[in-house]
Amino acid sequence: MPASALHSTCPIFYSFRRCPYAMRARLALASAGIRVQLREVALRNKPAALLAASAKGTVPVLVLADGRVIDESLDIMLWALDRHDPERWLTAWTSADNADLIRENDGEFKRHLDRYKYADRYPQHPPQHYRELGEVFLAKLENLLANAAYLSGERFGISDAAIAPFIRQFAAVDHDWFARSPYGRLRLWLQNFVDSPRFQASMSLYQPWMPDSEALYFPA
Repeated sequence: MPASALHSTCPIFYSFRRCPYAMRARLALASAGIRVQLREVALRNKPAALLAASAKGTVPVLVLADGRVIDESLDIMLWALDRHDPERWLTAWTSADNADLIRENDGEFKRHLDRYKYADRYPQHPPQHYRELGEVFLAKLENLLANAAYLSGERFGISDAAIAPFIRQFAAVDHDWFARSPYGRLRLWLQNFVDSPRFQASMSLYQPWMPDSEALYFPA
């Protein structure tokens, strides 16, 4: 297909490499085999095109060829997998337990994660307080992993992809603590995720997009 034709039909995907929401959207796009024109965003200098597409100004944002905009990461995941789901990730999504687990991650756990990671912005309590609140979710995941290799069951699936980037962020706040924590199964699950080709392929470095930048595509 000529480059100009590809450009006109390929969705545009605004991303930020280290954002856990963008990470999970990239994982789903890659699993679905849906190629997008990737525009890496510098969060301190958001491009006008991103703000025009989504007034929220947060990533990820997917602009479809017909002009429709999807600007919630989970919606991007479901859109991609609804079109092509070779690894059967949506099998887990149909389970109420899996959907509820992702919602808990995105809600209560994410609030505790933000306060733990940026404890200096929330001086009402020491970092350990916010960590202990987050550990309620870690303990739940540890228990789930006692019964299956993945949160989604016997195969890596949507729950794993949706949650792992946030657990990675939680673990990174204090590596030494996480290494000593009583969540051995969770550590192994996270390490397997971080070491996996799927994660490595989703974490390539890109320069921030500018209107005159050469088009880049993901998956590569």
